[in-house]
Amino acid sequence: MVFGEIDLINMIRNAGLMVQLVLLLLLFFSVTSWTIILVKYRYIRRAYRESAFFTDIFWESRDLAVAFKEAKELTGSPVARIFRIGYIELKKMSQSQGNSDAEGEVNSLTLRGKLGGIVNVERSLQRAITTEVTRMTQMIPFLATTGNTTPFIGLFGTVWGIMNSFHGIGLKGSASLAAVAPGISEALVATAAGLAVAIPAVIAFNYFMQKMKIIESELQSFSADFLNIIERDIR
Repeated sequence: MVFGEIDLINMIRNAGLMVQLVLLLLLFFSVTSWTIILVKYRYIRRAYRESAFFTDIFWESRDLAVAFKEAKELTGSPVARIFRIGYIELKKMSQSQGNSDAEGEVNSLTLRGKLGGIVNVERSLQRAITTEVTRMTQMIPFLATTGNTTPFIGLFGTVWGIMNSFHGIGLKGSASLAAVAPGISEALVATAAGLAVAIPAVIAFNYFMQKMKIIESELQSFSADFLNIIERDIR
């Protein structure tokens, strides 16, 4: 691989063992980071698309059972997943309340039980939101780690390579530019590689964090709207 008059392959081959190990470590960070970037990009794109589709269905449908049926099909939507959990908890509350009504409970106690059931639904929704946020943030911290550490790993390889170059110069007793330049240029490849790995990781980390904050905000808003609908129907 040649950029201009720079042959990177030969420079890596001629580099010292420590520099080559550093480059191998940077390659691991690079491959892992790009894998995470591709996986998370597909996940977030699908979450946005299916959540928008389900939200439209939810507000257009007058029957929560219909929305629940559609939610089961949208497995990539965080909004649909928290709705399913909230709906199941709501059904449990309705069944329990139906049994209480059959036993002749007083209406005031029935209303109190329904309001208590709403609290259970709210707790279920908050747990579901926490689960979704945890799922979204999985592997994302690795991108931050990559962006913070790989420049220093590359710099370590460069410093080590320059140390070896000057050590060789001392043994040969020659300090000409022709003797110094090749070793230093080979060592600097590590720093360039570290920056090449870090820059995409930092950009992707900031992008994903922004998108996940938007999704989390949408989950909180949907949860509040869902609870308002339940309370309105009960009252």
